[in-house]
Amino acid sequence: MTDFAATRAQFVLPEGVIYLDGNSLGPLPKAAADRVARTVRDEWGEMLITGWNRAGWMAQPSVLGDRIGAMLGAPAGSVVLGDTLSVKVYQALAAALQMRPDRKVILSDSGNFPSDLYMAQGLVAGLGKGHELRVVAPEEVADAIDEDVAALMITEVDYRTGRRHDMPALTAKAHAMGALAIWDLAHSAGAVPVDLTEGKADFACGCTYKFLNGGPGAPAFIYVAPEHLDRAQPALSGWLGHEAPFAFDPDYRPGRGIERMRVGTPSVLQMAALEAALDIWDGVEMASLRKAALALGDLFIAEMRARRPELRLATPEAHAMRGSQISFHHPQGYAVMQALIARGVIGDFRAPDILRFGITPLYTTEDDIRTAARTLSEILDQTLWDRPEYHKRAAVT
Repeated sequence: MTDFAATRAQFVLPEGVIYLDGNSLGPLPKAAADRVARTVRDEWGEMLITGWNRAGWMAQPSVLGDRIGAMLGAPAGSVVLGDTLSVKVYQALAAALQMRPDRKVILSDSGNFPSDLYMAQGLVAGLGKGHELRVVAPEEVADAIDEDVAALMITEVDYRTGRRHDMPALTAKAHAMGALAIWDLAHSAGAVPVDLTEGKADFACGCTYKFLNGGPGAPAFIYVAPEHLDRAQPALSGWLGHEAPFAFDPDYRPGRGIERMRVGTPSVLQMAALEAALDIWDGVEMASLRKAALALGDLFIAEMRARRPELRLATPEAHAMRGSQISFHHPQGYAVMQALIARGVIGDFRAPDILRFGITPLYTTEDDIRTAARTLSEILDQTLWDRPEYHKRAAVT
């Protein structure tokens, strides 16, 4: 069993704050500041450019990729870090379409993160070959997979509601119809058990600044199933994805295996912070994490149902269909969330009306959940959200 009191002690958690927004940005691991400082002082400062070799900077995207891959049931050499999640979605989708040249449909759902849809729209427009992005309701995905679909592109856990797709079942349906399956794990990695090998995903990608706690701007990752590694063509043929980057060949030759999915220069300081965060995960059992997260989510639902039964739950109650967040609908959701934040309970708002709370047992306790529910209830009972300052929209919601 994982000792969550011990993991909680490894994070910086400001006094008087209940943090329920780790599904947007994980808190600072205590070891990260020193790890980044050492990278700046001892590696960048003392080694200068030789740090790429002496400190292992160039190898870090693959080294850390394997550590993340181990959490996701991916074999060594199938995951690499770099760039942003949008870039990795683009790479995966472009590679999948090249592998199914006779098909023109990209199938996604309306619960997908908009950036994924934007990447698909941009790729379709750029290819100019008659591809179509087909978007259906989440519950209609399985029935919409047919022989016209080249690629299924789905975020496993809905960023608004926390609804979780059945990755193995949908992937199996896609394969039965001859399509490839691409999974966005932004709200899955570090949140729910994932087995990419068992689930037979063709491609997957995700970010490391949410549940993995790598810090703002931490690099994304991409997974390519081993059987596709030498066939997947990188649409973004960056120099670090070249077979021999320092040969400075004028013509691109894709690197071996997952290395071909590298694009630009890796973020050394961000990787240092992420490395410190991943050290915490070395002592975490995903089964224990999942059990604790579901129990905390159930507690939040029960507390709010007892206090404010009219508050409409957006998240499925069934454990199999739930990620690691609890969301509620409220017509004044933005103002309600600002009032909560002002009282030390940090969640976030997602348009049009979602109050969103990340459930992260690494540092969230039952007392946190009870206090958050009590505070939310008081705000609603007393209409404390209806103040001008809580209605003023900030750049980030």
